[in-house]
Amino acid sequence: MGIGVNQADEAWKWYRQHFGVDVPIFKDSATASLMTPYTQGKAESRYAILAMNMQGGGGFEIWQYTSRTPQPASFEINIGDTGVFAVKLKSHQVEKAYEFLQSKKANILGELSKAPDGKMHFYLADPFGNIFEIVESENWFNRDDSRAFTGGVAGCTIGVTSIDRALPLYKDVLGYSEIAYDQTSSFDDLKGIRGGNEQFRRVLLKRREFGKGAFGQLLGETVIELIEVKGKKPNKIYDKRNWGDLGFIHVCFDVTGMAGLAEKCADAGFAFTVDSSNSFDMGKAAGHFTYCEDPDGTLIEFVETHKVPIIEKLGLYLNLQKRNPSKNLPRWMVKMLSLNRVKD
Repeated sequence: MGIGVNQADEAWKWYRQHFGVDVPIFKDSATASLMTPYTQGKAESRYAILAMNMQGGGGFEIWQYTSRTPQPASFEINIGDTGVFAVKLKSHQVEKAYEFLQSKKANILGELSKAPDGKMHFYLADPFGNIFEIVESENWFNRDDSRAFTGGVAGCTIGVTSIDRALPLYKDVLGYSEIAYDQTSSFDDLKGIRGGNEQFRRVLLKRREFGKGAFGQLLGETVIELIEVKGKKPNKIYDKRNWGDLGFIHVCFDVTGMAGLAEKCADAGFAFTVDSSNSFDMGKAAGHFTYCEDPDGTLIEFVETHKVPIIEKLGLYLNLQKRNPSKNLPRWMVKMLSLNRVKD
């Protein structure tokens, strides 16, 4: 998940201490020259940190402009506004995660409650105004009850103007083909968050298969929740703002076979808007990245990883282009990433 912030190092420290996202995959400073369609035609400089929680789940790409001051939304963002509203973090002990974050004086929104699928969850806001949802999960790479009660990214909540219009991308192209629930109502579990008193249609999408690819076991199971507010027109979260400004800037997927994906996206009407064409280099990592948009302009990033550091201190890198792209890396090799852990 891409997160635009004012101070990347400060933000990462908070995420380490509260969410256990403490293993850096890379830190990189560069100019985002290919992203000019979303930065008003100007190539902007940035500093980024990609960090993981080694219990399992997706990573945080903590992203900071260095060539301009990142801008907040000009309005209060409510659930149902179009774009990524909340990031879901997996937890093996939701109640203990709730107590732990309370003890850390985190800004918890509402109460511990059940989602429409019957699983326990709760919401909180980080110090930078971003909303996170802690969700119950039984899918782990390396569960460690002695550490953080949360893992990494388990999905996100995306506001759309029409769920029916969004489903061809999320359900058919991205493969989230199973519907865990599809309900229209006012929801008690949303009452503690901004705009949560409205009536919504909520659809939770799951994948039939997950865990493929080099880091598939680490990334694990993910879901996408689509939210459509009823009876009012939603705002666009990134209206009149740049990609990279404050908030959740994009949803990123680890993929193999970019050429085939390009054809699939184009055939469905979601052609790539950005394409690095070959291997981009981020110093300690490299790969091929592309972007497309959902019907409301929410940015979806795809990354086909070519090179990744395993033990940065020893200069040990893994070239993924020389192996079966659909096969999992050995667990012991993935666990070696933990040697880069930053301890506070």
